[in-house]
Amino acid sequence: NRDWLGIYAECCRILWQEVDYLQEGRSADTFRRNFRGIDWVKVPKVYWRYASPRVLTLEYVPGIKISHYEALEAAGLERKQLAKLSARAYLQQLLNDGFFHADPHPGNLAVSPDGALIFYDFGMMGEIKANVKAGLMETMLGITEKDADRVMNSLVTLGALEATGDLAPVRRSIQFMLDNFMDKPFEAQSITAISDDLYEIAYDQPFRFPATFTFVMRAFSTLEGVGKGLDPEFNFMAVAQPFALQVMSENLPSGSNIIDQLGRQAAQLSTSTFGLPRRIEDTIDKLDRGDIRIRVRAQESDRLLRKLGGMQLATNYTLIFCALILSATLLFVNGSFIPTAVVGAIALVPGWALWRLLKKLDRYDRKF
Repeated sequence: NRDWLGIYAECCRILWQEVDYLQEGRSADTFRRNFRGIDWVKVPKVYWRYASPRVLTLEYVPGIKISHYEALEAAGLERKQLAKLSARAYLQQLLNDGFFHADPHPGNLAVSPDGALIFYDFGMMGEIKANVKAGLMETMLGITEKDADRVMNSLVTLGALEATGDLAPVRRSIQFMLDNFMDKPFEAQSITAISDDLYEIAYDQPFRFPATFTFVMRAFSTLEGVGKGLDPEFNFMAVAQPFALQVMSENLPSGSNIIDQLGRQAAQLSTSTFGLPRRIEDTIDKLDRGDIRIRVRAQESDRLLRKLGGMQLATNYTLIFCALILSATLLFVNGSFIPTAVVGAIALVPGWALWRLLKKLDRYDRKF
């Protein structure tokens, strides 16, 4: 299921750009503009007066090669910090800019005396679209949260996973990888055991390798080697999580007053309340697929179903009651006393219904 023709076309495009010096100069300018507000990244300027398709003249920006560890330590530079900066710089390129250095090997990375990263050689660059950036962010957040559903959905969006009829085995495979590989150093595990496990869970699954990721994954693996060389305990995902969250918060519109906050919180509560039927349908689908198995005795099934229905209704009452109380509180803080009284009075209705239902459930439990 590999997109071999797409991968070929991507490699062909990148390699032709590699030998076009004018294109490399334009890429260097774009890369430099993307980092113009960041003082810990330096990019050489292009002197276009002395540039041609066969000659490219750049600003002289000397530094210590990032793999010369003794020279870095002699200059008083912190290797762990440099590993984190290299990861942050690449995340900036992927998640913010959508324009990334596809060849970040140690020969193209140096460090200035003041600890800034210096990038060279902009012949091999990659571009990703906005929807792919969003999908990558979702994937990283799902991995750091160990949320298999979030990772699976983001992979479907990115085209790395085929949306077949039954994705339950795929979700279990992803959850297995998140639980067993993400927080453990590979040095402490058996390579043979890892290979066997991955083969067993990935065999005959609808995973694909989109052509768009050819150079993304190449750069990832190269950067991982650079980070591990600087810091043997380097964990790319540990750096990725706070950065992805920061990017996400910066891209979300922020409310400037308490009414906006009230609206967002009310919307979240209403979504949770009215989304319950959908969640029940999802649970039933998982039962049909065999992803969830429940065994109960026949004589208990009726009682459990009645109790489940009562608990669902109690949850709805609770969410509505809490939403109204929260709204009344925020209105009171803003000095809107009449609306506060109205909303508070309305809140008594679901509150009274909730109290009666809880009493009924309590009597039902004591009876049986």
